[in-house]
Amino acid sequence: MWETVIGLEVHTELSAKSKIFCGCDTSFGAKPNTQVCPVCAGMPGSLPKLNIAVVERAIRLGLALNCEIRRSCKFDRKNYFYPDLPKAYQISQLYSPICMGGYMEIGGKRIGIREIHMEEDAGKLIHDSGFTYMDFNRCGVPLLEIVSQPDFRGSDEVIAYLEALREMLLYLDVSDCKMQEGSLRADINLSVRPIGGDLGVRTEMKNLSSFRAIGRAIEHEAARQTKILESGGKVIQETRRWDDIKGESYSMRSKENAHDYRYFPEPDLLPLEIDEQWLARIRRGIPELAHQKRDRYARDFGLAVSAAAALTAHRNIADLFEDLTRESAQPLEVANLITGEIMRLMNRTNTLSEDLRIDAKKLATLISLVINAKISRNSYKQAVGEVFMRDTDPREYITKHGLMMISDDNAAAEAVNAVLAENPEAVKDYKCGKDKAFGFLMGQAMKKLGGAADPKTVGNMLREVLGDC
Repeated sequence: MWETVIGLEVHTELSAKSKIFCGCDTSFGAKPNTQVCPVCAGMPGSLPKLNIAVVERAIRLGLALNCEIRRSCKFDRKNYFYPDLPKAYQISQLYSPICMGGYMEIGGKRIGIREIHMEEDAGKLIHDSGFTYMDFNRCGVPLLEIVSQPDFRGSDEVIAYLEALREMLLYLDVSDCKMQEGSLRADINLSVRPIGGDLGVRTEMKNLSSFRAIGRAIEHEAARQTKILESGGKVIQETRRWDDIKGESYSMRSKENAHDYRYFPEPDLLPLEIDEQWLARIRRGIPELAHQKRDRYARDFGLAVSAAAALTAHRNIADLFEDLTRESAQPLEVANLITGEIMRLMNRTNTLSEDLRIDAKKLATLISLVINAKISRNSYKQAVGEVFMRDTDPREYITKHGLMMISDDNAAAEAVNAVLAENPEAVKDYKCGKDKAFGFLMGQAMKKLGGAADPKTVGNMLREVLGDC
């Protein structure tokens, strides 16, 4: 029997507004080579200056992952030539990473964190019509690399860890984690061994940027190595490329070791000193994390575990829940609204959680109207859609479309009496014990009132009149 052993190197682009060693903008999607300066382009004589916002995000994540924060750390040069690396070296941290020795609990299992280090990203190659173009906008974008211990034994554990890590990065405001933009990507180090045996020869698959691709790549590579070993062959240590469309991996190059990069201390940056006062300030600023919110929502608001999980899956959703609960003082109604109609609208419009923008005050107005029987549930749902799609003023919309409930008991009584007079057979059926007849009469009464009456009030009135017939 064989056992899969996996370690991860997760790269996340930080939410800092400028690059790690210069002031260039980090916004995604800009015109190629418009966010470049002499520093990130590697021009002779230019000198890097460390962005302190990057350091603070690294410390924040390290504290949340139970790491030791190095009071003194430094940067190193990782030397290699590649067309999108204009300096021909990358500034990283090999010998003295900022965070060491943490862990994360996943499903009752502790996953070790070997280290977290800061580094700069390289540029991007664009292949088009037989030509290769270089976009240096991404050069110098700040990265954190989170290196795990080889504690994973399958793709399910890896995906659970990545989901929890992504959740943490979002809540800490370390990264926007937009995998479609390359903000979160993972390198998979995988080997196969007999259960309980020594570690096998590992391969590395680099820069996978979707959970689906990561899961498929792990399953494929584990099966590939197992097949080689069972046939008496030897696994080669190498870097492989995963093609998610074909569901296959390909050899790229033999696996490099640290000496291949000729690491040496970065001479243009002083060692970084972190004092207790700075560390304490960052620790105080760590926000409530998703798992803590889930526990609080269940405890304080009486939400079901599934609802609490859905509401905390993304920081944007949790913020909307809390803002709307604060505005309306109706946490259960808010939870039902977000996990029901809002998420349905998000799915219908392909709106990502990170892109959700909706006015909590306008939704709170609608909640107040529906729980006070001023509008019907159908009108409520309709108005929520208008707020979601067009940021419509809810009161103006309801007034314009005549959706306010009729509160005049005389109007309701007239409608009920008219319906009973027009449908004697249905009245007779109801008297004979046919419950469906009541539903028919109720529907006719609501139709006569244009759906703008409280169903409970109309139902009670209908039963009362039927009882006197």
